[in-house]
This record gives sequence, C-alpha cells and structure tokens, in this order.
Amino acid sequence: MPSITFLPANVTLEFESGKLPYSGHGKPGSILDVALNFNFPLEHACGGSCACTTCHVVVKNGEQNLSAMEDEEADRLDMAADLTLHSRLGCQAVVKGDLVLEVPAWNRNYVSEGGGSILGEAIPAKR
Repeated sequence: MPSITFLPANVTLEFESGKLPYSGHGKPGSILDVALNFNFPLEHACGGSCACTTCHVVVKNGEQNLSAMEDEEADRLDMAADLTLHSRLGCQAVVKGDLVLEVPAWNRNYVSEGGGSILGEAIPAKR
C-alpha cells in the first residue's frame, strides 16, 4: 500500500490506490485528494483547480512515485513562494507509491491543526 508522510507534522497516511472515494478536490488520487480523505489539513484555497499555490508541497523522497508534471502545474508553480526543484502542487500530483513531503512553513494551517496561528496572538489556538 502506498503511503504519504507529511513533514513536519510527521503524519503518515497509508491507502489503497484507486480505492479512496474521490473527494472532488484536485485530480483523483492526488496528494490533496488523499490528504482530504484522511482529514489532513492541506490548504487548498482554489478547491484543487490548479488556480493557486496553497497546496504547494516539497517532495523530500519518492518523487518518482508521482505523476509527471503537466504544463499547467509548472506554470502555476512559477508563482509559488519558496519554489524548489522538488515543488509540486498537491492538487495535481497523483500518487503512485510512497512519498515523504514537506508542507512549507508559510503554507501550514496552524489553526486547523490545533496549534497557534502564524499571525501570533491575533488568532488564538484551538483548545
């Protein structure tokens, strides 16, 4: 069974390819689709339509286990903060095997993860 490990949360999700119900966000079987099926809080402001970069992740291991990047994703990624040679959009990258990903610090939704806000004390942490 393929798995995705999200860093720095150190959360690993195991799943059967093609067996998850498609949640309608991004491509079926994408990083975002898997994350949402397991209620992992990966930002996706555009609903997974490749119109923003909020689901930007950096592949640390297993890049060969993702679908090839299409031109639309590459064009959109050019606008992403902290772009690396290993950056992908979670809504477009379809998972085919084990992955280790990092969610960039600027892109983590600390409030939905139960932590403090990146805005400091302006938004209190969930209790």
